[in-house]
Amino acid sequence: MTTPFAPRQWSSRFAFLMAAIGSAVGLGNIWRFPYIAGENGGGAFIAIYGLTMLAIALPILVAEILLGRMGRQSPINTMRKLVAENRAARIWMVIGWGGTIGAFVVLSYYAVIGGWALKYVELALTGAFAGDDHAATLEHFQSFIADPYALSFWQTLFLLMTVGIVAVGVTSGIERAVVSLMPLLFLLVVSMAIYATTTQGFGEAMNFMFAFKIEDVKPETILAAIGQGFFSVSVALGAMMTYGAYLDRDVSIGRSAVIIAVADTGIAILAGIAIFPLVFTYGLEPSAGPGLTFITLPIAFGTIGGGVLIGSVFFLLLSIAAITSAISLLEPVVAWVEEVVPLSRRVLAAIAGVLVWVLGIGTVLSFNLWADYFPLAPLGFLADKTFFDALDYVALNILMPTVGLMMSLFAGWVLSGEAVEEALGARGRRWFPLWRFSLRFVAPLGVISIFVANVLM
Repeated sequence: MTTPFAPRQWSSRFAFLMAAIGSAVGLGNIWRFPYIAGENGGGAFIAIYGLTMLAIALPILVAEILLGRMGRQSPINTMRKLVAENRAARIWMVIGWGGTIGAFVVLSYYAVIGGWALKYVELALTGAFAGDDHAATLEHFQSFIADPYALSFWQTLFLLMTVGIVAVGVTSGIERAVVSLMPLLFLLVVSMAIYATTTQGFGEAMNFMFAFKIEDVKPETILAAIGQGFFSVSVALGAMMTYGAYLDRDVSIGRSAVIIAVADTGIAILAGIAIFPLVFTYGLEPSAGPGLTFITLPIAFGTIGGGVLIGSVFFLLLSIAAITSAISLLEPVVAWVEEVVPLSRRVLAAIAGVLVWVLGIGTVLSFNLWADYFPLAPLGFLADKTFFDALDYVALNILMPTVGLMMSLFAGWVLSGEAVEEALGARGRRWFPLWRFSLRFVAPLGVISIFVANVLM
């Protein structure tokens, strides 16, 4: 067994923040947040989202980073250490195992979608969308996902990039990548947002996203805000716990978590400001969901002046967001096997990447050859879901809420208040009692509501 994380530590607080923000900012930030906001009350949704972020997502984010720094190992071995030190029941090991397994499963299909983004960079650069209408962009997309060989090629390329970064190490690989990519991502999204202010549909788009429509706020709106906040900051997948394990003890976790949450939300809002003016300018459908990215927006890129450049920038932005999230999903897996298997990190990262790729083939085939294959139908569970749908459902609706709930309960009830206060450097700070109250009572109720809404309703 290697010495836990002796050679693995962020060189600076900035590097940690770039890595953590990169983990939080993913594909969903670019299209899902602004769309969900617009469909659920605009400014009212954003206000509710902000409150739920403060009361639910942020406390769990602080707890996950804290657990990582206290254990200073992979999520699995961190929880093994903390369970032993606190003489707690072994059931709490579900936090480490569930997060790591969840990261592995999510990465298997995330890499396939990330491959789509890379493919669309190529299409945008070659001007493939020029003059396309909805039927043409739909044909582009459908013919692409119908080809398992093409999907597998781009999935493989995306995973090679991800594995290549993680294999080099924390400082030489992950840190160097995120310190370069995240400022570039921010520059790209700001540039697109500035351009969007010059379009005819800018005012209509801002009204769609930000108008305070309290009449549109319903119980399901509140649940949507809670779910968006929880899933947006990348908790409960072992990524933040692993990144926290590399964090210097002098760095303020609370302040860092606030910066991560604000940056994550800010980039999501900027993405909406960049995207929706194009949608409204060209009379496109703003509620197109995932199709907005790969079917609807290419119509605009094929119509506007400079569409090749703007489309290329957008899909490059999407690809960067996907890669920075993907490396945070692979790292918990590699960190654990590196602790228990006496092989080099490069070899272990390659093996982990191959295993992720093999599982991901099921997702590749779900869009074509296995489109009518429902693996869990014989069990009478998720009988209408493809291989990809079943993985996504289990990871997002069962594994993540379970890990998030148990994490908040472990940090809030099993660890002593004094130990947590000292580990956070929060002695005498006014925010600590509020954070602990939210972690012990409010956050668990919020996570339970996500589970009830997505699974039982």
